Amino acid sequence: MKDSNDNLIVIKTKAFALRCIRLYKYLIEEKNEYVMSRQMLESGTSIGANIKEAIRAQSKADFIAKMNISLKEASETEYWIELLRDSEYVSRNRITNLLNECVEIIKIITSIIKNSSENKQ
Repeated sequence: MKDSNDNLIVIKTKAFALRCIRLYKYLIEEKNEYVMSRQMLESGTSIGANIKEAIRAQSKADFIAKMNISLKEASETEYWIELLRDSEYVSRNRITNLLNECVEIIKIITSIIKNSSENKQ
């Protein structure tokens, strides 16, 4: 995996992290919601951080392990976004795109892991 500004998953996860940060700020400032928003912020920004670590992995196995951590963080983020939506802290209209973006990131990371595992030999 190349480490550059044209790397799709790096670009997507950074943009996603920035959207999570903006949502977090909205939730604490406008809704006084601190628990779920903090969890979403931590897992949502961790996705890209783990991908950046994976890029510098010491081996293929290390790369796959770090990508799996990123996948777990993305799945956790999806959960927190769903809870924020379902608890009505954020309207469905406002959060649908973020949730869809998270699902897309999960699919991309899953594909990267699958392809890397198949090419492990």
